[in-house]
Amino acid sequence: MKGGMMRSPLTVPALLERAASLFGDKEVVTADEERGVVRHPWRDVAARAWRLAGALPTLGVADGSRVASLAWNRHRHLELYFGVPAAGAVLLTVNVRLSPEQIARVLGHAEAEVVFADPELVDVIDAVAPGLPRLRRRVVLGAEAPPGWDAYESLLAAAGARRPDLDEDDAAALCYTSGTTGEPKGVLYSHRALALHTLAICLPDGFGLGERDVILPAVPMFHANAWGLVHAAAMTGATLVLPGARPSAEHLAGLLSTERVTFAAGVPTVWMGVLDVLRRTRPRLAPGLRVHSGGAPTAPALLEAYRKELGIEILTGWGMTELTPVGMVTHPRAAMEEWSAEALLPVRTSQGTPLPFVEARVVGPGGTPAPHDGSTPGELEVRGPWVCAEYFRAGETDSHRDGWLRTGDVATVDPDGYVRLVDRTKDLIRSGGEWISSVQLEHALMDHPSVAEAAVVAVPDPRWQERPWACVVLRDGAARPDDLLEPLARRFPRWWIPDRVVFLEAIPRTSTGKFDKRSLRGRLRGMAEQPVP
Repeated sequence: MKGGMMRSPLTVPALLERAASLFGDKEVVTADEERGVVRHPWRDVAARAWRLAGALPTLGVADGSRVASLAWNRHRHLELYFGVPAAGAVLLTVNVRLSPEQIARVLGHAEAEVVFADPELVDVIDAVAPGLPRLRRRVVLGAEAPPGWDAYESLLAAAGARRPDLDEDDAAALCYTSGTTGEPKGVLYSHRALALHTLAICLPDGFGLGERDVILPAVPMFHANAWGLVHAAAMTGATLVLPGARPSAEHLAGLLSTERVTFAAGVPTVWMGVLDVLRRTRPRLAPGLRVHSGGAPTAPALLEAYRKELGIEILTGWGMTELTPVGMVTHPRAAMEEWSAEALLPVRTSQGTPLPFVEARVVGPGGTPAPHDGSTPGELEVRGPWVCAEYFRAGETDSHRDGWLRTGDVATVDPDGYVRLVDRTKDLIRSGGEWISSVQLEHALMDHPSVAEAAVVAVPDPRWQERPWACVVLRDGAARPDDLLEPLARRFPRWWIPDRVVFLEAIPRTSTGKFDKRSLRGRLRGMAEQPVP
């Protein structure tokens, strides 16, 4: 027997409609570092998104067509987030930090038919367009257009609103993984998955978001749906602060103060830079400001610096492009309320527990479940209603096992269900038949007051197969390798200690802001053949 409830589809445009009808006066703020600040009420954002949905058929966009964006965190990109899915098309958010060749491969693989680009990114599309026969129209996100382009504002001015019927299982968005271990792979999101993900991250044990919040996505909108924050802001009617193109640490720190931000999210490297600015400027921040640090494990030293020096709670968690992207968030439980800050630190630095409807398991070789003892490592696998079931146009892969997504993360799980990442399978260091966790070494190195950033990578070794080397960026002042390695010797087995410490001015980043360990491995491979000075 089936239930007797109404069938109301879960769709992306419904989130924006709620913002416009209930919270129409609340603001979307685009605070571009170079262009200045513009403010739009949610009702205007919605009206423009509906006109965009009406304009897309005039460009030849049909149901299921891929419409690409090459844009930063600005209000017109926000309109694409809702207007393209509202037209029955699929929004492909392209990472602007990729090389032109990579951008061309993503657009070609997705068979994008129309592309919308910020004015400063027009040249990138012009350079790759001749090799993209399926790309028929180009629209610049502004009022004026160069030759061969349409102007976004003219397109909207000539269009009427359109709100077609949508099925919640229709595709709404497409995002490609960062491709750090190979070619990027496409993840195709349904309206239903995006809507359920939005509901989950707004829960108190998610990000705890509501109408009173002022949300700042320091994560780019081209990366994994901006971690769901723009959808969450629309659904809740929260104020949304978009930081524009290439926001600096100074710019983000200023916005936290001037816009009275209550929730912000970005990768750990972003919050490292913002911390330095906040230390110097000591601005007045909104009471109860929460910061989410994701995309990579967050060092305990960073959490403790925000807590002790600024009184700011950092929420950690875990996710992937394949999970829309949030799968876990870390919150201490009620039974831990009386615990000391020291006792809570291992909990706060874990990746947390799965959000509702997301299941997680840690498995050993062959898929055998690992015990919940907090120490036995295995590969983290997940499943759920907003977890990728297959990659877009990828054919057969080994990415799934028995209906579970194989994440490539090595983790442990404790008796309370808290998951802790040990490493990425590709970043684990195999030395003399034993595994070494680069993440644990990095966090220990960053506990040292002289260390601003640290990355540990494997370097080929004729005797041990691989050995760890530490790449370190120092704060002001100097330090000797022994100054950094001696504290590690008190915490880890002798064979874990890095063979060399290489001091760098900066650690290379991937297109999503994480440490680029593949680049580091290539750089250090040649050094391994040279004698240690």
